[in-house]
Amino acid sequence: MLALALLLACGAATGCGGRATTHHKPGTSHEQASGNVGTLLTTDDGAGHRLREVPAQGAPEVQLAVRPDSEDGWNLQLAVKNYRFTPDSTGGAALPGAGHAHLELDGRKVARLYGPWFHLPAAQVPEGAHTLTVRLYADDHTAWAVSGKPVEATAQLTATAPGASAGHSHGETEAAPKPPDPQQADRTVTVTVRDGKVSPAPARTELRRGERVALRVTSDRADTLHVHGYDKELALPAGQEATLILTADRTGLFEVETHESNLVLTQLLVR
Repeated sequence: MLALALLLACGAATGCGGRATTHHKPGTSHEQASGNVGTLLTTDDGAGHRLREVPAQGAPEVQLAVRPDSEDGWNLQLAVKNYRFTPDSTGGAALPGAGHAHLELDGRKVARLYGPWFHLPAAQVPEGAHTLTVRLYADDHTAWAVSGKPVEATAQLTATAPGASAGHSHGETEAAPKPPDPQQADRTVTVTVRDGKVSPAPARTELRRGERVALRVTSDRADTLHVHGYDKELALPAGQEATLILTADRTGLFEVETHESNLVLTQLLVR
């Protein structure tokens, strides 16, 4: 009877070693994970993240500026107020004025941001006019909100075909950014994801510090590539090859994985 009671209690708690079903860190309860800051609303951000309502006075604020990059794409700057980025505590409790941001292109998530600057490659932006949105989140992945609306900012962006002039919201005209060229990298890692399987099988890619690596990934479903340790992300359109060129400027072992399917694509071993 005692053994049966222990087994039932184990199953009702955390699964006793089974895979966690929440975003919060292991060893924390739901109350510890979500915290008691503000008020959780029944509404969400449109992607399943509940809104966390806080008073307007002292609430987090964000503004978004977009500038063309001289080599490729655009550089985005998030100017925040009453807010700080806390990548080390992502998945923990919601702390006042802390967390991370999401970047969306026309309502589709492109990346999770852990700092005020982000480089958006031209390859991720189809030709035409687009709307960029940045939205602030707490560490427990709830969206900060004021008066029932998420704390966010938007900016307009126009991408043109190669060789044409690029139109921007401030009226300037510049050459269209070029997509990343894998030939500019010292190493190229090509990966295909199909039916939840990675091909070739995940392995270690050894690099010398300072080398540039091109990650070429084709996924049969829309996903997001994430390079741990470098906080670099890349949108993976379904059925289309996407390329991220990264300079290995820090040593260590860094996993490259997909956000939605939680698949490890490779490991970068930088010496």
